[in-house]
This record gives sequence, structure tokens and C-alpha cells, in this order.
Amino acid sequence: MQPYELSLTAASEAIRTRKLSPVELVDSVLDRLAKVEPQLEAYVTVTPEQARRAAREAERDVAAGRLRGPLQGIPMGLKDLIDVAGAATTASSRVRADHRADTDSTVAARLAAAGAILIGKTHTHEFAYGLTTPQTHNARDRDRVAGGSSGGSAVAVAAGTATFALGTDTGGSIRVPSALNGVVGLKPTYGLVPRHGVTSLSWSLDHVGPITRTVEDAALVLAALAGHDPRDPASLATSGDYRPGAGTDLTGLRVGVPRNYYFDHVDPEVEAAVRRAIDTLESLGARLVEVEIPMTRYIQATQWGLMVPEATAYHERTLRAVPELYQADVRILLEAGELMPAGDYVRAQRARTLMRQAWARLLDDVDVIAAPTVPVTAVKAGQDTVTWSDGTVEGVADAYVRLSAPANITGVPSLSVPVGDDTAGLPIGMQLLGRPLGEPVLLRMGHAYEQTQPARQLATV
Repeated sequence: MQPYELSLTAASEAIRTRKLSPVELVDSVLDRLAKVEPQLEAYVTVTPEQARRAAREAERDVAAGRLRGPLQGIPMGLKDLIDVAGAATTASSRVRADHRADTDSTVAARLAAAGAILIGKTHTHEFAYGLTTPQTHNARDRDRVAGGSSGGSAVAVAAGTATFALGTDTGGSIRVPSALNGVVGLKPTYGLVPRHGVTSLSWSLDHVGPITRTVEDAALVLAALAGHDPRDPASLATSGDYRPGAGTDLTGLRVGVPRNYYFDHVDPEVEAAVRRAIDTLESLGARLVEVEIPMTRYIQATQWGLMVPEATAYHERTLRAVPELYQADVRILLEAGELMPAGDYVRAQRARTLMRQAWARLLDDVDVIAAPTVPVTAVKAGQDTVTWSDGTVEGVADAYVRLSAPANITGVPSLSVPVGDDTAGLPIGMQLLGRPLGEPVLLRMGHAYEQTQPARQLATV
């Protein structure tokens, strides 16, 4: 096994015990990147000289016994919405081509303090306003979408060109590409990870979180990210050690299995894989409980009713000054936001309040809800619609956001875990949704499931 193939947890232990040096790990990842990046286009920019310099410094610190923690010497990618001092934050857009950050975002500063090493900035669907990241190719099949908007981050982790990465999630943008590329993605509780220095799509829906190869890896990254930051008004005063235990016993935990919404208009192979994974959770001691998802008829309208006007407000000046610099799909959405009445936005906020209350009651009865992350695996690049067996036609973006949106509207945490592949070899994801600040339970359950499965191999390009 080459160093770039190691999970974060395994690489961290090898560095700690001096069986692997940060220099060897970074060199291996950069060599892998040089080989596969031309086919995948996961990165906006790569910083090999800075990465190698940081790796040499980390090597000296480890040799001298100056140990910072499990992220020390670990190569990472950051979605190009996340500020790093002196580096461009382009949001994968011509609008931001000349922007350079003066200071680190909170998450970049915390990861640097933990010893993680930046490999480069990863592509996003322009300004995170889409679910495909069209400039990036799926790690399993170059002819298919990477998923979005954190497509570059998910592809980099899946292909071995970053040991972990950060994404953002406003309507599924961590979980969707993670599911489509066969990696783990965590959207934390709203406010758990500060967003200062991260380009916004929708203030009341935005989250920052890790994309990793294993659930334990996600727990290690979350521990470095979480904690209050007064510069983010939504930031929560909580943090902790999220690493799950080694055992697989889930006795006493109740898993809600939706009887509505989450299995409606879902590809049969996706449904079968997720139901098999749920059966595995039951075999580990969890009790399955059928649940009814509340207020489902309002989910799509609430998600778009919140996101569209907030995004348009953020882009108001540049949309009027340089509209021609936006990609057509994003410009149309931003212009549509200017036509939405204020009353629609207020009604969406009221619906969100009612939905949060209804979900809180639902999560009184179960510890976790298990469901598909997305209803269909990665579609062909350029495909605009999905046609379901009953003849219903759904836009690709609507399909990919549909099962992810409830966690953004309500702010509850959601973890996407790979649960197999379809007959075309494309990954399938299951999401576990929990109570606010219920990340330890989600990570425990996801890790327990993961331990029953064969180790997943990196995508071959």
C-alpha cells in the first residue's frame, strides 16, 4: 500500500510512531496528484512547494517530540470557498478571479494549528450554487458528474490526492458528492463549525464539514474544527472528542426507517443497498422503528424559498456590475431571486420553524434516521433530468437536493456513509440523521457499520 492510500487515522498513527514521515506522505500524495489530476480536475490550484516545506517542518517537529495531534503532517484539500491567507479564493468563478484572502478563515487556521498540510484549493460548483461541479469528473467514471457543490473535495479524497478535505453544505453539498464518489461526508449541526472566512451561499443554511475516507477520520477532523467563534453569529459554544469507540454493539439505539419521502422516487439499486445497510445496523443491536417524515410537501419550497433570496442578496452588487462573468445556470438562479417576493421568504422562515419543531418531536422517538443520501447514483455529465419508473421527470439538481435538504432546513447533523455500488460500479450512500449536537451517535453508528464491511479501495483512474 502506498502512503497516499492510507486513511487519515492510519497515516496519523504511522507518523506518530515514526513508521512514516510527513515528507513521505506528502510526496506520495503529490505524486498521485500529478498522475491523476489531469483526468479529474479536482483542484483549482495546487501548492506543492508550500506543502513540501510544511511537511519538512512537521517531520522535524515529530522527530523532536513536538506532537500536535492526529492531523499533524496530514495532507488536505480545502474547497475554494475557504479563505487561506495570501491565497486566492475564487469560488470557481471568474467573478472572484482576482480575489486574495488577507487572513485565514477560522477552519483553515484551526487545521493549520492542528498540523494539517494544505495541498491545494478544490473546485466547487460556481459559488457553491449547484449539485454537479461540472468542471470536475467523478472519481469512478470520468463521464459522470462529481456531484456538488463540493465536488473537487470529494473527488480528491476518493482518488487519493488529499487524505481529507473540507466542503460546505447548503442543500447537500458535502453529502451529495461524497455519496457519488464513495467517501464519507459529514454535515455537522448548524453552528457547530464556524463559517468566518468562508464564502457564503445562504447564511441560514450554510455548514462547513469534513470529507474523508472513513467515519473515524471524519471524527478526527471534526474535533479540530468544532468550537465557538464570536465572528460567526450562529457559532455554538461546544466542542469535544468525537472519535467513536472500537466496538460495533448498537444495542439500545433506535433507528428510524422512513415510511414516506426518503424512499419515494429512489432508484431500486440505491434503495436495496440502503435497506441492506439498515438491516446490518439491526444485526448490530439497533432497533428499527418505522417513522413518518413530517411536512414533506413543504421541503422543496422551503429550501429554495430560503436559499434563493439569501444567495441573491449576497451577490447583489456583483450581479448588477458584472453579470456576464457568472455561468449561465448560476446567473439565472441569482436573477430569479430578485423576483421573489419578501412574503415568500417570510413564509419559508415560518415553515422552517414549524419543520424544526416537528423534527424535534420525531427525534424524541428515535436516535437516528437512516435513509438514502441521494436517490440515484452519478448521472452522465450534461444530463439534465432523471425519469422515474412512473414517468415522472425530475431535474438532476432537484433530485440530488431532495433527500439532503431536510437536514439543512432543520440544522440537524447528517453523515453520509458508502454502502455499496450499483451494477455500473457507481457508489451508493446512506445518510444517518440525528438530533442537534448528536454527532457522537451518528459517528458511532457509522463507524460500527463500516467495521462490518470490507475496506473500500481508492478510485482507480
